[in-house]
Amino acid sequence: MRGFTLPVKLLIVAIALSSFILISCVPAPLKPLRIGTNVWPGYEPLFLARELGYYGKTPIQLVEYPNFDPNRAYRNGEVEMSATPMTGFLPLAPTHPDVRAWLIMDISNGADAIVAKPAIANLQSLKGRRVGFDRSMLAPFVLSRGLEQVGLSLKDVKIVPVELSEQEEAFKQGRVDAIVTFEPYRSNILNAGAKLLFDSSQIPGEVVDVLIGSESLLTTHATQLQVLIQGWFRALDYIEKNPEDAARRMARRQGITPEQFLSSLKGLQLVTLEENQKLLGKTNSVLLKGTQRLSQFLVENNILKQDVDLNPLLDDRLVRDVKP
Repeated sequence: MRGFTLPVKLLIVAIALSSFILISCVPAPLKPLRIGTNVWPGYEPLFLARELGYYGKTPIQLVEYPNFDPNRAYRNGEVEMSATPMTGFLPLAPTHPDVRAWLIMDISNGADAIVAKPAIANLQSLKGRRVGFDRSMLAPFVLSRGLEQVGLSLKDVKIVPVELSEQEEAFKQGRVDAIVTFEPYRSNILNAGAKLLFDSSQIPGEVVDVLIGSESLLTTHATQLQVLIQGWFRALDYIEKNPEDAARRMARRQGITPEQFLSSLKGLQLVTLEENQKLLGKTNSVLLKGTQRLSQFLVENNILKQDVDLNPLLDDRLVRDVKP
């Protein structure tokens, strides 16, 4: 400060100090909240909320994995949250003790199914046949539960790995005799001439999708979580009040017509705020009972070493604070 008088020097110091204080008070930008998803009607309200602007400028990123398990991305730290069936959630618990289910997204009531060639009369006729499914744990669980109805097991069929995007072609080309599938692939394969043998309506409460993430997100991404969950329920409200427009918007991503999308929703229960508060708050035990059979299946197939207690994994803190 050579050449300045003392008062001028003090003034400059004061201005510099004030500027530093103001800069230091500016809040740091929010970290992006990345959510891994794949193609499934029950996840579409996430994208509908984004399209309708319900997230505003909050950094919420929906990351799509069409033929990839979002839970693998979660384990690798590529996303902070994952939209997943319970078959993907329970195996995470032993190695990720802080993982929680923050939202019950949907309960499948027919949208997951076993479909087959018209010549295959029933589930019993699948014995010795080629059954295709993707690499997730949900497909073998649905198949296992269907085969149990007629005294068969997974050992009684020939498993053929088929990626989701290839299921319709695999059926049309005769590479498989039956396929374990879900919407929107289910409707497409049925339209191609398949016969429905079994669906999730016959195992109520056992096929459930949840939005999961670590408990630490309450500290690192609190604002993003609040906006995300509020946006989800706003999207559900929009679907209820504007079903045709909502279907038009959501069907585009699913690659089907709005009419087909509305039809696919008939096999789903999109879980309301009130129901979420009861299920995650454990005042309704339907979810706990429904996952008992799933946990047993995962143990029997060496995915889990022992049954997982779902109680501590269900967290209602986010849905509890949502205003209707």
